Amino acid sequence: MGTEIREFISYIREEKHASRNTLVSYERDLNQMADYLESRGITGISKVTKTSLNSYVLYLEKNGKAATTISRIMASMRAFFHYELRQGNLRKDPTELLKTPRVERKAPGILSVEEVNRLLEQPAGETPKEIRDKAMLELLYATGLRVSELISLQVSDVNLPIGFVTCRDSGHERTVPFGKTTRQALARYLDQARDVLLKGNALSELFVNCSGQPMSRQGFWKIIKYYGEKAGIAADITPHTLRHSFAAHLIGGGADLHAVQTMLGHADAASTQMYAAYVTNEQDSLRRVYQGAHPRR
Repeated sequence: MGTEIREFISYIREEKHASRNTLVSYERDLNQMADYLESRGITGISKVTKTSLNSYVLYLEKNGKAATTISRIMASMRAFFHYELRQGNLRKDPTELLKTPRVERKAPGILSVEEVNRLLEQPAGETPKEIRDKAMLELLYATGLRVSELISLQVSDVNLPIGFVTCRDSGHERTVPFGKTTRQALARYLDQARDVLLKGNALSELFVNCSGQPMSRQGFWKIIKYYGEKAGIAADITPHTLRHSFAAHLIGGGADLHAVQTMLGHADAASTQMYAAYVTNEQDSLRRVYQGAHPRR
């Protein structure tokens, strides 16, 4: 089955322009599935059935895999067997009637406006590192970028005079605006800090670490954790927390849902709709408090 998996990975890389993370995830999921099936004597694509795949799903559940993980693995399996069916290597898709485990969608971690302000005020020093950290945090909250998009930005992706940043993910491109505060933080970083941090290296990436290399995902996670603790914020903060907060605060302020969807790069409106639900729940909660306590309610 290894040959078919390699051909499928090549297909989604060359034809679908899948991201590196997607390629790694699909290849890992499918190779683990193949190992399980082959351990039970199923070595060819044509021998795979709904029953054998159900058996694999049960095996994953018994070994403590989370519902979200199993759902992701099943998505990889479906994409693979759909491809094999289209290629004429199968007469029937064995994933057709597989049931995906129900995944309870957790409410996204969202900071209050006051908490975000406290967080963004933390890097207030004059060192190149603090100037860079300030620019990164301001840009992340101003645009709602994913951390992978933030650290992949090139200097040429930023249009300071107009106040727009262009980001790319999985072959898709979108442009997101940012405001005066972020423009000032970025201009200061580019003028005063980036060249110092580069240490003579020639890089096109916008954000670099203290060794003059491109900023890594892990490096930025440490940065945001550090400033979250420094700001005294009890919630567990990740880069995605600022993305969630960006969306919720925009919608809470009256922004059009479709516009927020476009800025976030969501293909599915349902992914953006959850922020509207959060804002509604928050408003309902405040209304109940108000009605229960205000003397002129």
